[in-house]
Amino acid sequence: MMIPLSYYLILSAALFTVGVIGVLVRRNAIVIFMSIELMLNAVNLSFVAISRYLDSLDGQIFVFFVMTVAAAEVAVGLAIIINLFRNRETVNVDEINIMKW
Repeated sequence: MMIPLSYYLILSAALFTVGVIGVLVRRNAIVIFMSIELMLNAVNLSFVAISRYLDSLDGQIFVFFVMTVAAAEVAVGLAIIINLFRNRETVNVDEINIMKW
């Protein structure tokens, strides 16, 4: 039994929506980062599903690129958050105004 492509795209859209809501609603920097990762994985899911549907490897190559960017984003972002937490003792993005003029 083969699962239709539309199911994967609906799941991907739902995961992406949850990620967008997480970024817009939450104030914790760690949760915002996790929401961004959720959005990237939702896009990866749609890339893989469409790639499988079209019987092409292009989508899987894009997934590899997105995973690489996500790993770099996590490494740099977590370093920034840890440094901010050491200086401010909070990860609330509303209280972090160190980069403002």
